[in-house]
Amino acid sequence: MSKKPYVIVLGNEKGGTGKSTTAMHVMTALLRLGYKVGSIDIDARQGTLSRYIENRKTFANNYDIELPMPEHHRIERSQADSTKVAEAEDTAAFEKVFSSLQKCDFVVIDTPGHDIYLSRLAHSYADTLITPLNDSFIDLDVLAHLKADSLELDRPSIYADWVWEQKKNRAVRDRGSIDWIVLRNRLSHIHANNKEKMETVLNTLSKRLAFRQVPGFSERVIFRELFLSGLTLLDLQDVGRPLTLSHVAAKQELRNLMNHIRFPDLDQKVKAGL
Repeated sequence: MSKKPYVIVLGNEKGGTGKSTTAMHVMTALLRLGYKVGSIDIDARQGTLSRYIENRKTFANNYDIELPMPEHHRIERSQADSTKVAEAEDTAAFEKVFSSLQKCDFVVIDTPGHDIYLSRLAHSYADTLITPLNDSFIDLDVLAHLKADSLELDRPSIYADWVWEQKKNRAVRDRGSIDWIVLRNRLSHIHANNKEKMETVLNTLSKRLAFRQVPGFSERVIFRELFLSGLTLLDLQDVGRPLTLSHVAAKQELRNLMNHIRFPDLDQKVKAGL
């Protein structure tokens, strides 16, 4: 049996958490480590990841340089009136694209910040699910509803419930499992009571909801600036841009995330090559 690509899904039922930025940096890291990478944009209406890659191609063409590129596809949501027909068409479209990427080592999938059938389907294919989460109790509501007086778990959120449902769907399809990573973005470097409470709550939730908590990317202007040129932190030296201390710190945050993806020998390659 031919090996299947390892699937990394960026998912969160909320916008503005850094899914597309994270997806682009993870893909570029994998490409620079020598892997063949495919990418799928499920969020075709917003299309942030697709625009990021288009900006990257434009930059490479304008400056006549080579930048590592994934084999990219975007999937438009079915417009059929019937839910049954729409879901069948979405499934067929997804499976067609996914089948075309079977020779890849990795497939990275970016999903929208709202609940659609295509997003649920994509989640059920994940080997690793990465959920970027801004470090606030507003964003934490995506994972769980808390009791205001004690910060204890009242009940899992709708998103947590359907991640659990997709874990079951994955197990039924091929007996596979989904490793769920919650990536805490925009971490403050200043010790604060709110940060301490977030840490305590997330530690408790990680046991209840079966996810791993990983430090993410701090709030830095550089990420927003890189989008327009289609570049990532890993490209700056190649295009002659000097690295600042902020760039160096952000690259270390990316290395840390890559080291937490459970793919054979990936951590050794990251250590040697990023």
